[in-house]
Order: sequence, then structure tokens, then C-alpha cells
Amino acid sequence: MSVRELIFDTETTGFDPLNGDRLIEIGLVEMVDRNLTGRHYHQYVNPEREVPEAAVKVHGLTTDFLRDKPVFSDIMDEFLEFIGEDTKLVAHNAEFDMRFINWELENAGRPVVHVKRFVDTLAIARNKFPGAANSLDALCKRFGVTNTHRTLHGALLDAEILAEVYIELLGGRQEGLDLAVDDDGGVSRREKKVREKRSFPVSEEERAIHAAFVAKLENPVWNG
Repeated sequence: MSVRELIFDTETTGFDPLNGDRLIEIGLVEMVDRNLTGRHYHQYVNPEREVPEAAVKVHGLTTDFLRDKPVFSDIMDEFLEFIGEDTKLVAHNAEFDMRFINWELENAGRPVVHVKRFVDTLAIARNKFPGAANSLDALCKRFGVTNTHRTLHGALLDAEILAEVYIELLGGRQEGLDLAVDDDGGVSRREKKVREKRSFPVSEEERAIHAAFVAKLENPVWNG
């Protein structure tokens, strides 16, 4: 049976939905049997509140940009259909994203996503590399995952990058030899398969919006 997983990220107005912060962007990329399929879900969300300047410096999503975007209740059914009923949801520091998504679902009168569906790559990394830096950028550097195009945080872009990191955390795609058990019980060596890298194209409109944000920002936090 095929195993479907969704690697995802969110952007928000702040750190805690209980203090009035809200979800403003969701990005998910699909993986089946540890292979990226090219399917993805991406949506900006109107938080129905102002976006603090400190948050704008991180992700570039302004109040004016989000003003005409749908509220979460308008995209909720589409989102729930995409994630299905039992698909694993993989995120870096998953508790953060889970709190915002479940707050929105609960606020809309829908059942929350069970905590057991979430896989936290930060916890995996801390277990695998105790005491080391395990931010997404640090893991990209450790595994040689390219993130040079990542000047602003963005949910879909970060989900795509995290998908590559997740694969590496699970063993990677390196070429080499693996061990296999023959029908007669003997052990032979076989070549590991190298999975084809998938892409998640960004529209020209999204590229233009992203470029405009970068041009307007002064002293962004990642230059500090």
C-alpha cells in the first residue's frame, strides 16, 4: 500500500493564536512512498487583522496584500479535502503550525487534526544531531539542499525545501549499494535507486509579488 505524506509550512501574523495572531499562508507538497509527486496546495489567507511590521519583515505579506484574499472558512473545505483523513502532515517545529491550523478549524466549528497525524522534522533532527543547530537553514547546509533562492520565508517554498531535508533525514537519495535478501536466504548487493527530483512551479504573478516585497524591505532580519 502506498504511503502518502504532506510536507507543509505556514506563515502567520505572530507566534500565538490565543493572543490574536492568525494564519495567513499555507503551503503543502505531496510525497508518496517518499517520492515527491509534483502535486501541491497553496493558499494565502485573510487574517482579518493587521499584520505587524515585524512579521512582514520575515515573510513579506502585508495587510494590504492579504485584504482581498479569502478567509480560512472559505478555503477550509478545499484544504481538508487535500489533506484527507489520515495522511501524515510533516512540518518543521510542527507544534507551531498545528496550533494555528487547529485554532482555525476549531473556530470554524470543525474537528481539529489529531496530533498523531503530525510529524515534526525538528524533533527528528534533534534526535539525530543532538546539540547541533537544527533550524531549516542549518539542515539545508548540512545536507547540501539548495536554498539560495530563499530570501523571504514563504509557505510553499519552505515546504518544498523541507521535503528535500525530510528525505535526507530519513536516509537520503545518495547513490550507492544496498543489501538485499535473496530468495534462498543469501545476501546480495544491489544499487540504490535515485529518485527523480520533482519541481513545484511558482506562477509569474507570485514571482512578481515576491520580487516586489524584497525590493521594498529595509534591513530584513535575515541580513542581521
